[in-house]
Amino acid sequence: MARTALILTSATAVAFSLTACGGTGSDSSGGKTVTVYSADGVGDWYKTQFAKFKDQTGIAVNLVEAGSGEVVNRVEKEQSNPQADVIVTLPPFMQKAEKSGLLQNSGVDLAAFGAADKDANGQWVTLAGNYLCFIANPSVNATSVTWDDLLKPDYKGKVQYSTPGQAGDGTAVLILLQQLYGKQGALDYLTKLQANNVGPSSSTGKLQAKVDKGELLVANGDVQMNLATIKDNSSKFNVFFPATADGKQSTVALPYLMGLAKGAPHSDGAKKLMDFLLSADTQKTLPDAMAVSARTDVQAAPAAAGTVNPASVVRNVTVLHPDWTAVLDSLDADVAAYSKATGS
Repeated sequence: MARTALILTSATAVAFSLTACGGTGSDSSGGKTVTVYSADGVGDWYKTQFAKFKDQTGIAVNLVEAGSGEVVNRVEKEQSNPQADVIVTLPPFMQKAEKSGLLQNSGVDLAAFGAADKDANGQWVTLAGNYLCFIANPSVNATSVTWDDLLKPDYKGKVQYSTPGQAGDGTAVLILLQQLYGKQGALDYLTKLQANNVGPSSSTGKLQAKVDKGELLVANGDVQMNLATIKDNSSKFNVFFPATADGKQSTVALPYLMGLAKGAPHSDGAKKLMDFLLSADTQKTLPDAMAVSARTDVQAAPAAAGTVNPASVVRNVTVLHPDWTAVLDSLDADVAAYSKATGS
């Protein structure tokens, strides 16, 4: 959901090809292997941490990456012969996995995680925090941009957001506006924004270059993806959060959620891996991937010179935690209503 376009049908995603590191089911550690099915986006962080885990435990990790919905689809299809040990995906797809009976309580200690960052029944927990955001060309004073500003003629043909129902971050735009203005209010706002919207886009990531070059003044994104792009490519756009009329900035949490797969063939190793990834020492490394720890006892480390700590970006922003189960239940209807209202 963070980076991969999603085509939503019955609140699931059309299949994407899966890529595996080491090959699903391969045994590269003398019989000690754990398989992780994960939404893509933090692969480099995984590579580093999985190597440390193997050094400490002798257990190798096979990583299978795909779009958020396809991760859950794959686990569901394999229920007669489970392959995944650990599942990592984004909301509302982890809630779909829970609702479909694809998870089990891991028994991992989650005391350091707040109620909003873990399932009440212990079936999933936030592995890495991420948030919806917007990006602006440097010619825009992004610190003071409001939602109402984006409706002004100054932005005609200079605003674009990835399409709800086709892109994960675009779907998050709709959800945030619903949280701020209600469902009808969100539709009313997005209908007005059509006058300035360049048009549909199935990819959020492709909007970055357009903003960087000035083809667009404003587009949507997510904190982890955008900060990583700035860090790696020296892009010149700025991350911001549009404010409501009272000046308050808000965002929705789009975390990577982790759970133990039902029928995990290597459950003991999987639990050890989950413990390792959720430990304070490992969680302190998340800023390297431009993600944020949800542990209440992990303080954000100072950013390296010339970089931005992702936690500092949302420090003064209200983070909304939608009821993702309710989002999932009404997603098809909400996307259909959006398409009708905007003609998209």
